[in-house]
Amino acid sequence: QVQLVESGGGLVQPGGSLRLSCAAPASIFSAYIMGWYRQAPGTQRELVAVIYSYGARNYADSAKGRFTISRDNAKNTVYLQMNSLKPEDTAVYYCNAAYRAYTYWGQGIQVTVSS
Repeated sequence: QVQLVESGGGLVQPGGSLRLSCAAPASIFSAYIMGWYRQAPGTQRELVAVIYSYGARNYADSAKGRFTISRDNAKNTVYLQMNSLKPEDTAVYYCNAAYRAYTYWGQGIQVTVSS
């Protein structure tokens, strides 16, 4: 069983920043596409950002210019730096690891943007 362990969520005021972390097993981290998704109440889970093993990144339009995804191969950890947060960023954020037919999810972590 592959476990992805997320941390770093919480409550932040509009305009603030948070950094999410996701630790993955070394056996998959180097080969897998690592990503962050989010799901707000009553909505479908949506892509926020992904980073490929060779470093290329893709972002949802809503994340461009505000969020940065990165990976530390030495720590087997992927990060999501979120700046200029808005109330509409409030959601449960999920870490994802994907490779061919395999995909794994973290347990999810709450991010709430509110004054």
